[in-house]
Amino acid sequence: MSAPAPPRLLIACLCAQWCGTCREYRAAFDQLAAALPQHRWRWLDIEDEAELADDIDIETFPTLLIVHEGQVRFAGTVLPRAGDAQRLIESAGEQIGRGVPPPTLPGPADQDEAWAALAARLWAEDAAAAGC
Repeated sequence: MSAPAPPRLLIACLCAQWCGTCREYRAAFDQLAAALPQHRWRWLDIEDEAELADDIDIETFPTLLIVHEGQVRFAGTVLPRAGDAQRLIESAGEQIGRGVPPPTLPGPADQDEAWAALAARLWAEDAAAAGC
């Protein structure tokens, strides 16, 4: 009997072109995407795609959003190190595999709703682009 396939995640990095840390982190994010091709990856510039992220109060970059089946599994600031992001992604996959429900987000209700709406929209757009 073979092990179940790991869950497909969508990982979005919310950044801004003017942010030097974001520009430096882009290479690490792209390397992660190449190393973990079973997932979907999205670089989201909060100014170029303001209609997507406008309701979210981002205070620090880079900010990652990890989504599974349209639900937020993680949303928050990360240190700009590929290893830290990889551990978050692996942890999210392990939790999903064990049947752990999505976490309750710690933010104010309006921010939790904004993250949930962004997660659902990105998941739906990704599914439509993949022809699912």
